Amino acid sequence: MLKDRLKAMIIKKCLKVAQEPIFRLSSGKLSRYYIDLKQITLDPEGAYMVGKLVYDAIKPLHPQGAGGMTLGADPIAYAVAFVSYMDGNPIKPFVVRKEKKEHGLGRQVEGLLKSGDKVVVLEDVVTTASSSLKAVKACREANLEVLGVFAIVDREEGGRENIRREGIELYSIFRLSELL
Repeated sequence: MLKDRLKAMIIKKCLKVAQEPIFRLSSGKLSRYYIDLKQITLDPEGAYMVGKLVYDAIKPLHPQGAGGMTLGADPIAYAVAFVSYMDGNPIKPFVVRKEKKEHGLGRQVEGLLKSGDKVVVLEDVVTTASSSLKAVKACREANLEVLGVFAIVDREEGGRENIRREGIELYSIFRLSELL
């Protein structure tokens, strides 16, 4: 089963566990666990598995686009785009910059989407969901309808609740507790 293969690959290549909290997260908080999913999303086999599993999860929502904050969401969005195209149901990838461009058209969301398109925000790992919510805000400002946030791993540290406060759901392939 694809999900079982991905889980084994994450545990083997991505999950780091320490006795004491030594890993600094993007929030600044120290944790006993670190998950470096770029070891999977930048690997050809891992990218396929992630693309297929995320595509299967978002397909029922019929989004026109899938993407999120650069750099974590980029390889996931490209994998989903490829798998969706091969299935005859192309979903366009998009990238959310950390800040609006200071030149050109001044966009924060880059992609082939148009105003009113339905999108899903992608994330590799969600902790508090601050980067996911930044992507949701940028998408909404670009007049895109956000259908939900899809993550590979939910660290189960408040992200789901923070996303729900924005009126959308967090869907994840795995929860941290499933990987430990």
